[in-house]
Amino acid sequence: MRFEHLDLNLLVALDVLLEEKNITKSAKRLHLSQSAMSSILGRARAFFEDDLLVQVGKTMQPTPFALEVQVPITEVLTTIRGGIIGKRFNDPLKSERHFKIVASDYVIQVLFSSILTELATLAPLLTFEFLSPFSHEVNILTKGGADLFIAPESVMLDGYPSSLLMVDELACVVDMDNKLVAGDVISAEQVGSMGHVSVGFARTSHLSIETWLTETMGGSRKVDIITNDFSTMIYTLKGTQRVAILPKKFANIHAQKHGLKVVSFPFDTPLLVESMMWHPTLDNDPIHRWLREKVISTAQNL
Repeated sequence: MRFEHLDLNLLVALDVLLEEKNITKSAKRLHLSQSAMSSILGRARAFFEDDLLVQVGKTMQPTPFALEVQVPITEVLTTIRGGIIGKRFNDPLKSERHFKIVASDYVIQVLFSSILTELATLAPLLTFEFLSPFSHEVNILTKGGADLFIAPESVMLDGYPSSLLMVDELACVVDMDNKLVAGDVISAEQVGSMGHVSVGFARTSHLSIETWLTETMGGSRKVDIITNDFSTMIYTLKGTQRVAILPKKFANIHAQKHGLKVVSFPFDTPLLVESMMWHPTLDNDPIHRWLREKVISTAQNL
């Protein structure tokens, strides 16, 4: 194993393989054929003189050596990506960077819809890939698998740079013809008695909503449906007597369009605070910094 013979592309592929532990999924992420991915794994095994990944039943498990080198490989690639490659292209108009952003459909619709319209003119060669926070834990950022992680302030990591983006209120959303809610205000009793539609990660990242409801009403809500995004919640309310508790900015976008109405709580509700976090190695990356500033300035004008 001689360092001067090490191919950087081999490290990129091995980083993905160790994360996915699956040749097919790794090949898909790197836009390669399955046979090409298998060939790369063979080359990596030959270079490191280790099996790296071993088939155990239906899954592949990393060897002790692979586990030992996984973090250093990720850190090296993240440093190269943020500290070297990112500094070569600092003109937004000419940059062809591909940004991976972890953000909910709530954040995309409320915040990024206008940003992407503006960037189509200011930085037409930039490309974006949005990853769902329902499917990706915050450690995707520590592994260099995302450029930006936008989520509730409570999940921001110590030691990682972040910036407050927006503050929103909670609102109840019901079908326009919901017979249980006649006016523009819903009572605590009504909230407690109605069937709820909930979003999947509301029970983890937004656990405060569930806790708040329990503390406020003295009992837990009856959840009829759990979805994987906020948008689906909208469609599960139509023609029913259910209720959904949604960020108010998001609710206002969809209410009139889908025959729903936004009703207020007769008591104070916790605020939703969304923040943006990134890897420390990207802090001084010119294009990354430019994009962050664009996101922050747009959020401030919401």
